[in-house]
Amino acid sequence: MSDVNQDPDEATLVRRTAAGDREAFAELYRRTSPWLLARLHRRCADDDVVADVVQETYLTVWRSAGSFAPEGVDGSAVGWLWTIAAHRLIDAFRRRARQAQKPPIALSETVAPAAEDEVLAGRVGHELEQALLELPAEARQVLRAMVLDGLSVRETSLLLGIPENTVKTRARRARIALREALS
Repeated sequence: MSDVNQDPDEATLVRRTAAGDREAFAELYRRTSPWLLARLHRRCADDDVVADVVQETYLTVWRSAGSFAPEGVDGSAVGWLWTIAAHRLIDAFRRRARQAQKPPIALSETVAPAAEDEVLAGRVGHELEQALLELPAEARQVLRAMVLDGLSVRETSLLLGIPENTVKTRARRARIALREALS
């Protein structure tokens, strides 16, 4: 029924997915998953984490495509998709940080840890680890997004769903708190 010359854009595919159109969802996945994988790999070196995040992202897209609002995230379905993926990646980092705080189990780890995990695990020094753990959760979220993920203030604002000025304030307070804790 679709004309070869009239490929639907990603926003149309999301709306069709919201209506339960599996073919639209499959097409959305075919178009966006390579880009999403590349972008996630720039932020996390662990292939398993990236694969889990991609799976969780598309599961969320399938379940909540009806909540896509074209006027949000600059009206971009791809921006909406990235926001979901970034949230899932942050969730994965949080899970790993919590697991790193638990006593290790007797299994040997053959996968090299991601750079973010090394930082969060405190390999840069016990004092920094303690200072980071003492920060409010909101400040740690901002630091993870801006420092570890390399996101701009605007991207962090979109990712966390807070105003840009709030991002700036939280980042400033986190820097001050870290400076005081480490001096």
